[in-house]
Amino acid sequence: MAPRSENLKELWLKVDETTPKSVVENMLCSADQIFDAIYVTDERKVDGVKKAGIRVAAKGEKCDIKVLEPFNGVEIAKIRKTGKSVAVRVVVKNAEDEKEAIKATNLSADYIIIHCLDWKVIPLENLVANTRGRSKLLAEVSSLEEAKLALEILELGVDGIVLKASSFEELVRATYLVKKKLPRVKLVPVKVVEVKQIGIGARVCVDTCDLMKEGEGLLLGCQSACLFLVEAEVHKNPFVQSRPFRVNAGPVSLYVMLSPNRTRYLSELEAGEELMIVDRDGNVRFTNIGRVKIEWRPLLLIEAEHDGKHFKTITQNAETIRLVTEKGSISVTELKPGDEVLACILEGGRHFGTLVKEERILEL
Repeated sequence: MAPRSENLKELWLKVDETTPKSVVENMLCSADQIFDAIYVTDERKVDGVKKAGIRVAAKGEKCDIKVLEPFNGVEIAKIRKTGKSVAVRVVVKNAEDEKEAIKATNLSADYIIIHCLDWKVIPLENLVANTRGRSKLLAEVSSLEEAKLALEILELGVDGIVLKASSFEELVRATYLVKKKLPRVKLVPVKVVEVKQIGIGARVCVDTCDLMKEGEGLLLGCQSACLFLVEAEVHKNPFVQSRPFRVNAGPVSLYVMLSPNRTRYLSELEAGEELMIVDRDGNVRFTNIGRVKIEWRPLLLIEAEHDGKHFKTITQNAETIRLVTEKGSISVTELKPGDEVLACILEGGRHFGTLVKEERILEL
């Protein structure tokens, strides 16, 4: 239940009476990989949140971090003697509120949660300067734009973010913003059962604003239930220079995973948009798209099997396109039945890229 590292910025999720139960349940599935604490303002939801196994901040007694609003020195000292951490929440409307936050730091509060109503930059600049190294300063924000601003204040930034996220997608991006990492994507070996030439089609190359290394690429597939890890063009060969910024992705209709919870069609991607890079261990990072290039090329249909289910993807028929394996990668022109490649198995069926569990969708 202790903080993971004193050197890392913290990410807290705020759950109140307006947070839908379905959103909370979805977020708690990966809570141990994402959050440092969950701030619960609705006491009725504390028991459900505590099942996630991470620290809970609340005003009631069922908590690991006691939230005070208002506060006094006697109460802070009393709580600290019990072994619990203390967080003081201050709504900053004027300079007097700013002084209250500094006072809480002088009284040895572990965390100061700041919610700025109007002025957002100057109060946080003052508080970063006056609380740094004594209390952890957390900015309570309602958007990713506010979070980014708070993390860049005085170049040092606040010590963490308290975010009321409205979707898992928003939470994923906040995680990357604060932690510079994401929960791992689970990859499993799937067995190739057929490789077949299918003629010419409109193929997409995705050129990124970053350089990828061996084992990194994009998750792509004909069905959203199984996305194959296609490696970036990182390997040298006698005929073509390596292009480590590029993934030769496949036809325009393929799904590409943009976050652990969202897919898009390759045809929809545009320069400047964020893109998720995955390596063979399931580690994830974001970059931006520099260019999307569509050309007409001969294609290969690749079919694989996992747990009795069959899945497909399509690639250009060329030696430079490679699928990632557990120990390396293999060119699609060398694939044969029995080979195993890495893929991400998901619940299939998407509506505008988002899984809708109640909707019945078949992808063949």
